Amino acid sequence: MYRIVVFLLLIAAAAAGAAWIADQSGNVMLSWDGWRLETSLPVFALALGVTIVAATVVWSILRGLWRAPQKLRRSRRERRLARGRHAITHGLLAIGHGDAAAARAHADAARRHAANDPLALLLHAQSAQLEGDRETAKDAFRAMAEREETRLLGLRGLFIEAQRADDPVGAVMIAEEALKLAPASTWASHAVLGFRCARGDWNGALAILDTNLSSGLIDKPAYRRQRGVLLTARALELENVDRDRSRDSVMEAIKLAPTLVPAAVLASKYESEAHQVRRAMRIVETAWLAQPHPDLADAYAHVRLGDSARQRLVRIETLAAKAPGHLESALAVARAAIDASEFARAREALAPFIAAPTQRVAMLMAEIERNEHGDSGRARAWTLRAVRALHDPVWTADGYVSDRWRPVSPVSGRLDAFQWQTPLAALPSEKNAAIETAEFNELTSTPLVEPPREPPLQPVTAQDNSPLNSNSQSHSPPNPAEIQPAAASPAASAPVQAEAETVTAAPLFRQRHEMPKSASPSVPPVIPIVRPPDDPGIDDEPAADEFAERLGPSQGQAGGWRGFLSRWGG
Repeated sequence: MYRIVVFLLLIAAAAAGAAWIADQSGNVMLSWDGWRLETSLPVFALALGVTIVAATVVWSILRGLWRAPQKLRRSRRERRLARGRHAITHGLLAIGHGDAAAARAHADAARRHAANDPLALLLHAQSAQLEGDRETAKDAFRAMAEREETRLLGLRGLFIEAQRADDPVGAVMIAEEALKLAPASTWASHAVLGFRCARGDWNGALAILDTNLSSGLIDKPAYRRQRGVLLTARALELENVDRDRSRDSVMEAIKLAPTLVPAAVLASKYESEAHQVRRAMRIVETAWLAQPHPDLADAYAHVRLGDSARQRLVRIETLAAKAPGHLESALAVARAAIDASEFARAREALAPFIAAPTQRVAMLMAEIERNEHGDSGRARAWTLRAVRALHDPVWTADGYVSDRWRPVSPVSGRLDAFQWQTPLAALPSEKNAAIETAEFNELTSTPLVEPPREPPLQPVTAQDNSPLNSNSQSHSPPNPAEIQPAAASPAASAPVQAEAETVTAAPLFRQRHEMPKSASPSVPPVIPIVRPPDDPGIDDEPAADEFAERLGPSQGQAGGWRGFLSRWGG
């Protein structure tokens, strides 16, 4: 709106100026080299304005003609860049949806129209990667690494290619070079940190961690946690080499990460050796409140050397009271109670978890049954139940399960990746358990019954293979129904009757020599034969039919001159 107002104001001012000039009286006279021009003031003003406008137009035309070649070159260059940008855009889209042929075509077009564009080099490298041409991709990334603006991008591409070629040394060298160029590079810092941790260079890893903090890649809490992890790893490595340095490292680590389980266990061990029992107990209790762990329970139980098993049980009950209802608390109490021969206390601790036991719960119950009553049957039943029981938590990271804590994941190289949790592959499924709880209780509650002994078998009468009587004219075999088996003795039938009367449920497990043999059907003392020995029998092969068509191979054709004559005449 204001533009319209300004335009109207300018028109009004021009009209007012024109009217003012028209109202002026007087003449204007120009004299130049004998020429004399005299006119009125309005006409002179109008002529002056027309002259200025004409000069401006002529100047514009001449300027346009002078700059026309430059404008043509610029327009052509812009069209080429536009085609290159179009090819780069569609090439990246083709790479996104996996069309290698289209990506290659657009990459070639981008190199023709925008050879100096960094994105054209990136498209060329990624299209080669999509096609599986590693050498071409490496050449493209090397060309990018030689340019100042794309050097870091080229180094990252070479790093990825080195990883795909299973060249960890080359990959780390490239990452270290990239880290020198850009200390704030996340991928380079992660790669170098993982490599130094895998090599056991904890001092170098701590230096990288300090650089990450100064570059702003990690915040202060993450820095404290990761530094505690690295110090704990160094302390564990130096535990049997340099105990003083190991103690200093783990004491610094427990201050930075008080809930780290391996740091708490090792620090508690050193404090216990220094007779600082209360301090060692506080370290374990702090970590236990955050994450109950069997190693913490074991360290808490042996925090004072020389204690009896009952004293350790009392101490473990104190620790378990800080996390009531937790599985690790029950397992710790049960373990200490078994060591103290307090089997009733162990059963009481494990009672809430018997309905759906884990493997450790089942194995502890088997140990209780074996040690308390010497019941090997129930112990084996619990051991069998442990085979299909729920898995206990383990140290796992990125799907990798380890029997001990590690500072770095061997899969991704991520620091502080291991967590104490149930692995994904061991989560419960919808399938029924191998032994249901009700059936298990019924089987384990059945008392062992001595199985009845099987009666001795009667001797079998020798088979009569003598020829038939001469009065017998028939060659047909005797009727098996007419042959009666030998009568069993009363002494042999008495145990069989007793076994039939005694009907008891068989226990779940028995010794091999206690397992009864399967009852065999009554066997006649004389096995009937199909035909007499002197009977020649019938021929198993069918009689040849002389009228039947022969299906055998036909005789070969005669050769030589006889065959030639027969074929010629036939």
